[in-house]
Amino acid sequence: MKLSEKSIKTKGRHTLIRILAAILSIAFAIITQTGCGNKEFSKNDFVLNTTCSITISGMSEDEAEAVLTEAFKVLREYERLLSRTIEESDIYKINHSGGTPVEVSDDTAEVIRQGMMMGDLSEGKFDITIGKLTQLWGFTGEDPKVPSAEKIFEMMGSVDYKKVKIEGNTVTLLDPDAAVDLGGIAKGYIADRLDDLLREKGVNSAMINLGGNVVLIGEKPDGSLWNVGIQRPYSDRTAVIGSVKAADSTLVTSGTYERKFEEDGVIYHHVLDPDTGYPVDTDLESVTIKAKRGNSSFCDGLSTVCLMLGKEKAENLVETLQNKYPEMALEAAFIDKNDDMVQTDGMNIQLEDQEE
Repeated sequence: MKLSEKSIKTKGRHTLIRILAAILSIAFAIITQTGCGNKEFSKNDFVLNTTCSITISGMSEDEAEAVLTEAFKVLREYERLLSRTIEESDIYKINHSGGTPVEVSDDTAEVIRQGMMMGDLSEGKFDITIGKLTQLWGFTGEDPKVPSAEKIFEMMGSVDYKKVKIEGNTVTLLDPDAAVDLGGIAKGYIADRLDDLLREKGVNSAMINLGGNVVLIGEKPDGSLWNVGIQRPYSDRTAVIGSVKAADSTLVTSGTYERKFEEDGVIYHHVLDPDTGYPVDTDLESVTIKAKRGNSSFCDGLSTVCLMLGKEKAENLVETLQNKYPEMALEAAFIDKNDDMVQTDGMNIQLEDQEE
């Protein structure tokens, strides 16, 4: 893996990155005509606890509206299937089964399998049975707080993804106190399924964004590459520090800044370490993974795995995976706590706000 290192000493104390929720020139809502015979139509909604948007082109307004409506219907169906908090979901049923076998959908079984694979890939750092710890910290709630050490220790006792048993579509928690949380991989899987849907509907040019999980279908209507902006967090989505030009690709970013809170002068982020029960201690602030479209699920899990492993192990892992899966065309960019970025040659992030 060839790496290039670039300093990104941007103004202000925060220089972390995440993939923008849209192309730089595209706004949420219906898009006006962008060229002769080329129109782009976009729909967005709050799903999966984030703002999701889909933009498509090369269709009439009626055709586009029908595809967008169906895509968001499918998106919500997946949310109802894979959420740990929606009572009718497969995951909710598993977590409240008391260890009794639960019959789940093909999709749920597959996402769980992929999550367990990421557990193996991460030396156990990525653990889908971290659900009770996630709930305990309450990062998605209105008033998250640091739990007591005793409570954290108690919840850690049920974290072990190797105690999840899958036989066909039957899932059994060998530890009845465990709770599955697919938050580190579900969005990527859903993005891949939406990609499949749009392909089936004859869409040849589109952008899917599920809150940082981006899928680019084909090229833009004029034949140019999509320009995916890289935004500086804590800037109210107004400051862009770089961009990536791509087509037929998926890009996923994981960062310690995505969900966080401050207590007694200490910032606590949402990426929890199953070995300690606390936010993972890593020298990385952000990881972006890029690959050919169809691999968003893998990229979603891998970006979190790399974030947890830290810079040196993450770089080695990506190099190993590049050699093992050349067909994926994997690329990566890492931002460390010194505000330095290292990226593989094929990533090609073009910085726009670099100090001299």
